[in-house]
Amino acid sequence: MQRRKKATGFIAVAGALMLAAAACGGGDGAEGGGGGSAAKALVIGTTDSGVTTIDPAGSYDLPSSTIQYNIYQLLMKIPPGGNKPVPDAAQTCEFTDPKTYRCTLKDGLKFSNGNPLTSEDVKFSYDRLMRINDPNGTATAIYGSPGEGGKADPAATVEAPDPKTVIFNLKAPDATWPVKLTYAASGIVDHTVFPADKKLEDSKVVGSGPYKLTRFQKGQQAVFEANPNYNGDTKAKVPNVIVRYYQQSSALKLAVEQGEVDVAYRSLSPTEVKALQGSSGKGVGVVAGNGTEIRYLVFNVKKAPFDKKEVRQALAQVINRDDIANNVYNGTVQPLYSLVPQGLDGHTDAFKDRYGTPDPAKAKALIEQAGLQTPVPITMWYSPTHYGPATADELNQIKRTLDASGVFSVTLKNTEWEQYQEQYDKQVFQVFHLGWFPDYPDSDNYLSPFLVKGGFFNQNYDNAATNKAIAQEQSETELQKRVPIFDQIQKTTAEDVPVLPLWQAKQVAAVRNGVTGVQTTFDPSFTFRFYMIDKQ
Repeated sequence: MQRRKKATGFIAVAGALMLAAAACGGGDGAEGGGGGSAAKALVIGTTDSGVTTIDPAGSYDLPSSTIQYNIYQLLMKIPPGGNKPVPDAAQTCEFTDPKTYRCTLKDGLKFSNGNPLTSEDVKFSYDRLMRINDPNGTATAIYGSPGEGGKADPAATVEAPDPKTVIFNLKAPDATWPVKLTYAASGIVDHTVFPADKKLEDSKVVGSGPYKLTRFQKGQQAVFEANPNYNGDTKAKVPNVIVRYYQQSSALKLAVEQGEVDVAYRSLSPTEVKALQGSSGKGVGVVAGNGTEIRYLVFNVKKAPFDKKEVRQALAQVINRDDIANNVYNGTVQPLYSLVPQGLDGHTDAFKDRYGTPDPAKAKALIEQAGLQTPVPITMWYSPTHYGPATADELNQIKRTLDASGVFSVTLKNTEWEQYQEQYDKQVFQVFHLGWFPDYPDSDNYLSPFLVKGGFFNQNYDNAATNKAIAQEQSETELQKRVPIFDQIQKTTAEDVPVLPLWQAKQVAAVRNGVTGVQTTFDPSFTFRFYMIDKQ
């Protein structure tokens, strides 16, 4: 999510006890903004409360995107269970040449306020995205030029020659362009409502998607009503949805057990998930599906001791991903041996191929080769709450493994998310922990943001051959020609170790009996589609 600077930003800030009692400004029988009561609505509980803004031009985080996918239309979308784009607001989209992408809109498109949606709105939406160029990094998701490391460069100009036609004139051939159009930042907005040069406040947003937002209380709740003007193929199964934000995952677990929420999605702890798996007698079940969320360590390659490649390789040689997956996450995550997660085109186990099983003896030899003595003292940083309640356990498991190897002596330090981002951007850390959710399900989205010219986290890695290879795969429109390039990039990454992949997670939710469709929205796009869920 994305996230050159604000990667996957969510910080739980709501008062859990208050939220357990509140729905739409009152108790469970209170009106929900759109005329539906909580008893009649689908109620989703989550700790992902850090919505930055609901304006597509100003957010680059999962909580914001989750709302945006349900209230805005895109030219293209990822269908449930798929990983390739198909038309959404568009009737057709195609390359007319390698640098020209043409879309024709469907007939009868309208925003929830009744205004027609035309090519003028599409052009306006993309132009304002680049004009605003929000520091959260939103524009880079779409306008990151091939080979430029995701920098916000105006990679395309947009034409609207008639009300139904949109033409993108790309700066360079870009195979990822169709799938870029599926990211939430591409949400189409009403040019008569949204300002051209600044973000619109959340209470005034208007979209043309399956739902319209009727109430938003930051850190507390978001209330949705089915959009009667929606003209698409994914109509909402329930007329009203309420999203409640919780501060603690323990309060979220209790809420789904007590029937206060129908779906508990992000982020229950592994222990809580395991407990809920035995809660069928309480009317609760756990569903899981494909996910492309990853965790990884980042090395500042110009800060000792990780300015020496052999030290980074040594850490890769002793890390034990199985211990993290089993001891910390109870098997709800799986070891990851590449930045590219399983399920995406071109994935390989490059780090497993390069390092095999954990081997302290080989790691010590690498340290000697670097001219250092073991154990090498290192300071590893993490954000304690941003990625959920198990993060501290994960980093302590890593510390135990590295300390026990005799190769490293680890000091753990942490700070909360806002300061954490500032610190890694200022290159304060030697090595630090981060996570990633996809902007769109393409392998490039797990390579170019991390590897080209320092990456979004500014850690100084710059390999000319990798930069060139990424520009090449981005410009190559045939998948069979991109896959060998992906393979070489992953091999080089395993050799240089600027980033160390740790694990990949499934998507997991706890659901009340009578709720269906949650599992069908779990796929590599990481799009939580409210409109897929039904409630008996």
